[in-house]
Amino acid sequence: MIENVVEFFKNLPPKQCATCGEKIEEQHECYGNHCQTCNDI
Repeated sequence: MIENVVEFFKNLPPKQCATCGEKIEEQHECYGNHCQTCNDI
């Protein structure tokens, strides 16, 4: 069992865009998987 949920989310790796591979500047636990540029295409 995870002792501290906050530590779990702090330790998640940065998300990458599914299209171009750029690092996504948003919370890691969100559901989006495309960066702002690819999302506008």
